[in-house]
Amino acid sequence: PKPLTVTVLAKSASHWIASCLPIVLLSPALASALHLPTHIILPLTLSLLLGTPALSMIGGMAAALTVTIKNGTVLITLLVLPLCIPVLIVGTGAVVAATNGLPYVGHIGLLSAYSLLCLSLMPLAIAAALKISVSTG
Repeated sequence: PKPLTVTVLAKSASHWIASCLPIVLLSPALASALHLPTHIILPLTLSLLLGTPALSMIGGMAAALTVTIKNGTVLITLLVLPLCIPVLIVGTGAVVAATNGLPYVGHIGLLSAYSLLCLSLMPLAIAAALKISVSTG
């Protein structure tokens, strides 16, 4: 049997591949369709590529924490929103910086760090939350 953290990471990766990767791959075409300047396409795609894994892991953690609660929609919102706001602000900041001709490498670095932190710690938190819900559920 595989450890629960490996299973959690695999399921989160499959969720990211099925729901977030198409958005990342379509973003350059959609940016061109919306007549965005071409120098914005790279930071837009990079911010989506580096920000969506963190958002996917945050959603997985919230789902694991509320798996046994019947009406946990408000609780999910309260758990997810404060953790997602930094990713959204920094990702938007990268695109705005590129729009104004400013360097956006710092924003991309912050998104990378946040995603790596989420990818390394969230599987452990999700596995622990699932074990607790199974033992009390």
